[in-house]
Amino acid sequence: MKVKETPETRTIVEVGSARFGNGFVVIAGPCAVESEEQIEEAAAAVAIAGADMLRGGAFKPRTSPYSFQGLGLDGARLLAAAARRQGLPCVTEVVAVADVHPLAELVDMLQIGARNMQNFELLKAVGRAGRPVLLKRGLSATVEEWLSAAEYLLDAGQPNVVLCERGIRTFEPSTRNTLDLAVVPLLRRLTHLPVIVDPSHATGRRDLVLPLADAAAAVGAAGIMVDAHPNPEQARCDGAQSLHLSEVQKLTRRTKFFASHARE
Repeated sequence: MKVKETPETRTIVEVGSARFGNGFVVIAGPCAVESEEQIEEAAAAVAIAGADMLRGGAFKPRTSPYSFQGLGLDGARLLAAAARRQGLPCVTEVVAVADVHPLAELVDMLQIGARNMQNFELLKAVGRAGRPVLLKRGLSATVEEWLSAAEYLLDAGQPNVVLCERGIRTFEPSTRNTLDLAVVPLLRRLTHLPVIVDPSHATGRRDLVLPLADAAAAVGAAGIMVDAHPNPEQARCDGAQSLHLSEVQKLTRRTKFFASHARE
């Protein structure tokens, strides 16, 4: 099936117990895995809060070469172990072709980040890896370019693709990016693939994450992905946009409520 086909039966992507396109999926966890203690605490809190998946970056492509780059495969092992202990599926970003298969053996879902949306060799390798894929929109990508990137994954043999709107770069500096919520109902008319929203990377501000997560649920998103950290003020990556773990339960409860009413 092509990306732009819109059959009556839409694609439901199953990742463990999470079902994108059937209900509302909440993915939460730290932007980066920093230590065993940190990811274990985050995983436990995310599970108690009722979230459906654990996220955590093992490889972190950063603008500055001096910023924390992640723990690599060791971080992915810590993420996977913490997720298993809590009975949650997990997702992490892959940034290099060489890491695709080692990561696919550890985690339940592979993420293509915004900076790699048009890394075509990586898209093809991930499409052949046998794991569901979370494809983030590029920093300045049009909808057409984004869907074409998804087509690479489907063409390589991976039908289980979830699109993730994470904001695009515009002239407005008040937020980290500009969240394009209009793309959610638009994509429901253009493709059979589910689409979720990442309000953390879209805004770069903790105080804006919850209201925009509510809005994403209200306009029909299949889920959200948010950063949540045991101690955001001390986080080594994106602390300013990370929720406190105590806020995840409120977010989960509210977004699932709005999503259920949006489907009525």
